[in-house]
Amino acid sequence: MTAELVRGQNHPLSRTRVEIRVSAGVPVLAGAALGDEHGTVRGAQWVAHPGAPHLPGIEVSGQAAADHRIAVDLAALPEAVQRVSVLLALPTQPGCPLRFGAVAAPQTAVTASDGTEIARFTLTGLDAESAVVALELYRRNDTWKVRAVGQGYALGLPALLADQGLAGAGELAAVIQEAVAASLARAVPAPRSQDAPGGPIDYSHPHRRAGAAPSPSPEAPAPAGQPTPPVAGDAVGWSMEERLYNQVWGMFEDLARTTAAYRGAVEFADSRLEKELDQALADPRNRLGGTGEAAREAAQARHTQLSDQARAAFDRDLAQLTAESEVVEPALPPAFARWDNPVWHGYRVPAEPPMALRLGDLCLPESALLRIPLLARLPLERGLWIDSGPLEGPDGTVHDSPSARRLAMESAVALAARLLAVHPAGEFAVQVVDAAGAGAEALLPLVRTGAVAAAPASGAAGVAEVLERLTRRVDLTQMAVRGGAAEALPSDVDAAQQLLIVNDFPHGFDDRAVTRLRYLADEGPAVGVHLLMVADREDAEAYGPLLDPLWRSLMRLTPVPCDHLADPWVGHAWTYEPCLVPPGSRVLEQVLTELTEARTKRK
Repeated sequence: MTAELVRGQNHPLSRTRVEIRVSAGVPVLAGAALGDEHGTVRGAQWVAHPGAPHLPGIEVSGQAAADHRIAVDLAALPEAVQRVSVLLALPTQPGCPLRFGAVAAPQTAVTASDGTEIARFTLTGLDAESAVVALELYRRNDTWKVRAVGQGYALGLPALLADQGLAGAGELAAVIQEAVAASLARAVPAPRSQDAPGGPIDYSHPHRRAGAAPSPSPEAPAPAGQPTPPVAGDAVGWSMEERLYNQVWGMFEDLARTTAAYRGAVEFADSRLEKELDQALADPRNRLGGTGEAAREAAQARHTQLSDQARAAFDRDLAQLTAESEVVEPALPPAFARWDNPVWHGYRVPAEPPMALRLGDLCLPESALLRIPLLARLPLERGLWIDSGPLEGPDGTVHDSPSARRLAMESAVALAARLLAVHPAGEFAVQVVDAAGAGAEALLPLVRTGAVAAAPASGAAGVAEVLERLTRRVDLTQMAVRGGAAEALPSDVDAAQQLLIVNDFPHGFDDRAVTRLRYLADEGPAVGVHLLMVADREDAEAYGPLLDPLWRSLMRLTPVPCDHLADPWVGHAWTYEPCLVPPGSRVLEQVLTELTEARTKRK
């Protein structure tokens, strides 16, 4: 009988030779990464992909396809291999889908060599991700099991491979995509370029051309050749929330691509100027006199013309995106809105959780005044890490360790309050581990309003008690899910989703506590236990590479603006800004007080 797996569930494998079948509906590339006892991929030679489809015990397809069959012989794997991660990614070629949320959910199945189906897993819930770890075959006590993973990466294949601990992840991802591009080029004739040599270059963004978008009102169409007036919710979706979510992601993509077009145009203009100047100076007769000066002036004039043309196109796109932001931002629901949005002043405890949560804002240097909301789907599929190490702000101000730790805790409290506020009363709980009590001041809004489930745990004993309780909840929930009775939990186990804030890690953590924390980071999200770390990675250097998988499993955020996040389309370095409560505002306390009162009435 086939086992229908859900995310996080595992199933034993009684066969050593199996086949993994993938059905995606659109061409995807498939690969397999081999991991050691720590789950680390030791080098590019441990990854089977279209450019290198054969490894000992593994064979994958040499091209992108809608359907794949990956052959796995577990007995033939190198002795050091303890884990096989099955990877799927979308090709980065023109015309290919940009994210898994735009296509049907990929389906995977593990079958025996005779075709008998052992386990099946459908990768639902993907959205902005363009790469995903679908399944994981892992060795436990000399036996092999398969786990449904479904861990997606909005930053694509480079982020996925980096998360596997692979050095040079970006370089290998480029090699893989090149191999896929070559296979696609052999299979499909290349489209004829509209920008043939000598022809005009169009620097405008295809999504933002004048008159390209549909008019919001049939009765009042936009004048021909004029941009369509922006409308909040002008995107596909079953609800206004989903339409706004998709619209924000569309704005994010449009800004990424139009900026890439502008940067590319400027680089082209610069390289052309350099080439023309070199040509003018190559002839000794042009180095002196009016002929050479005229050539240089002509080259500079062409450079100025190209640069101005590119900037004008970029400014038009930016103006339309800014106008769209100005109508979208006020229309956002609380889960998507900044703390200074008036929507919070009319806050009411919701009846159901939202589809996503705003983690902060993103911007680029060329458009610093335009902020794009960074939205993360709920429930969170990976933990969060707010870096409390010394940081340099955008104005050059260096925040030392005490200042950075205070700002990091304030960011953590704002995020925790937002998570509490957007869930129905009693369906989300926050617990805090603050071993040294260093975050007491920042935690006051959560403590004073009664928003936290219990007082922050301190000392080694407090840390151990909280981790023991949450580890037990994960274990019991996993057993309930495997038994087909996900709601059948003991009465002393809180069925609400849990957020554990850990401040000043690793203070107060011994080896056993560290092991449990890693377990919660790996297994918790699939069963509703989420991790929010406030830590300086250098503080944990004494543990060596032991904690590398922990850091890689978390999404790094910063308490001050920092350009450390990349988009999944062109890979710009975006400046991330946290969503903080405006100075002097009481909105956070008011929201948490109302939520606590609703939770009390519910009991």
